[in-house]
Amino acid sequence: MKKFYSVVITFAVLLILVGGCTSQKKLSYFNTVNEAAADSINQKSNFWYEATIKPGDMLIITVSGTDPKSIAAFNLPVVAYLAPGSDQFYGNQTLQHYTVDVDGTIAFPLLGKLKIAGFTRAETIKMLTQRLGEYVQNPIVNLKYLNFNVTVLGEVAKPGQYPINNERTTILDALGLAGDLTPYGKRENVLITREHNGKLSFARINLNEAEVFNSPYYYVQQNDVIYVEPNTARSISSQNIPLFLSSISTLATLVTLTYSISKSNQTNN
Repeated sequence: MKKFYSVVITFAVLLILVGGCTSQKKLSYFNTVNEAAADSINQKSNFWYEATIKPGDMLIITVSGTDPKSIAAFNLPVVAYLAPGSDQFYGNQTLQHYTVDVDGTIAFPLLGKLKIAGFTRAETIKMLTQRLGEYVQNPIVNLKYLNFNVTVLGEVAKPGQYPINNERTTILDALGLAGDLTPYGKRENVLITREHNGKLSFARINLNEAEVFNSPYYYVQQNDVIYVEPNTARSISSQNIPLFLSSISTLATLVTLTYSISKSNQTNN
């Protein structure tokens, strides 16, 4: 009887180990990267990528200069919250933000409606600086994204939505924020969902190939969703092994019951 249990346990452990095995090649990145590939990447890739502003973006735009009074009219007021039943303000004061309208414009103080969708951050700052220069001397414009987020789902260590502080963030950076792929992540078929001009587009990235660096999806954009599919090893471990262990448990119970009944009959005889 003890020998039977030893065989069952050994077999179960071996199945788990085999089901969880993933080749080293499948766990690594950029298997095709070499010196020749690096030369091709440097020739084709646009490493000076800048994100462009889209409808729905929330932006904090501040104007400063040598004369605070003259630039005050071009800044949105600071918001503070009044405590209920009190004349005291509480919490940190926060700047109001601009939301880019569906037509790609924002309503800027005194300047009116300005179309900025499709502009990069640098281009928008340059345009505003020129327009403000008609009213104030040497204006300094600063622009910051408030809702530049990327969502990472699937076989990663920490799935979720992550704020992006650097416009030149890559898919690798985003996966790094999510704690990297698990051993069960399918590196050769990472799905990216992107919205542009009100339409969704989809792309699949192979992280094993050097060509990923030349992909237009290499740099993430606002509200991208990255999904890492499970590989075959995950399918085996999550479906077959539990079923097998359940079957082994049932078989062991039946064998134990049969052995107990047989031993009881022998004792009675």
